Amino acid sequence: MLPLPPEASATLADAERKPRKLGLFFWLSIGWVALVIVLAVFAGVLPIPDPNAQRSGLNLNPSVHHLLGTDGLGRDMFARVVYAARVSLTVGFASIALGLAVGGTMGVIAGYYRGRIDRVLMAAVDVMLAFPALVFALAIVTFLGQNLRNVTIAIAVISIAPIARIVRASTLTFAQRDFVLAARTLGASNRRIILREILPNVAIPIGSFSFIAVALAVVGEGGLAFLGLSVHAPTATWGGMINDGRSFLQDHPNLSLIPSAVLFATVLALNFAGDTLRSRFDVKDVSV
Repeated sequence: MLPLPPEASATLADAERKPRKLGLFFWLSIGWVALVIVLAVFAGVLPIPDPNAQRSGLNLNPSVHHLLGTDGLGRDMFARVVYAARVSLTVGFASIALGLAVGGTMGVIAGYYRGRIDRVLMAAVDVMLAFPALVFALAIVTFLGQNLRNVTIAIAVISIAPIARIVRASTLTFAQRDFVLAARTLGASNRRIILREILPNVAIPIGSFSFIAVALAVVGEGGLAFLGLSVHAPTATWGGMINDGRSFLQDHPNLSLIPSAVLFATVLALNFAGDTLRSRFDVKDVSV
């Protein structure tokens, strides 16, 4: 097979380097996540009923006064879905932030220094990965108690190990690049190299992965809430609402389907946004 002329090779390389368009579905996903965040943040000032107020004369089906109907106790479904977003998103973003702080630090140190430090840290990560994630989270919440802080800690702890693995792999990719070797040759300290050379490059792919991690954390919180091990009732959670609607599935499936649909749409949007960003910022070496 004949080699490509230099002009064709350069054109192919430019095409490989050209950023991919984010696309309509990415912006729809970001728009949905932004809408859920805005509703959750400003739920206290929105003209919606008290999510825990019980009313007589149940109206489980949607109506003018209750856009999504009420639950079995007469509580407004729309208000509860909005307030439940506070719990799910707080746990999702806060737990992954904690996981990135701990697991990311472990991954960067292991990937940069390698050797004995790498073996010790990755051995600790392997031990953490040996525990089933859901059982580990259940044990933490049961031991510490059911509240928003402890649920966040539980999800954060089980996120440390996979985050550390991913950050380590990304750090290994950049640790041997020319700009890192040049900085080391010029006498830069390890701390400066990590902060100025490694972290800015690792942060891009890890930032895109964080969207997917938040989606997994939201699902984890929903699973704990479904089992009754998230925040205490009557605080609304998506998983708790799904569980509350189980006894009405035959006659009023919307009581479980509505929070399920919101949870599904939010997780799907986070996954799609994260995967799109990962594809866009995927680092490849192009040889001309």
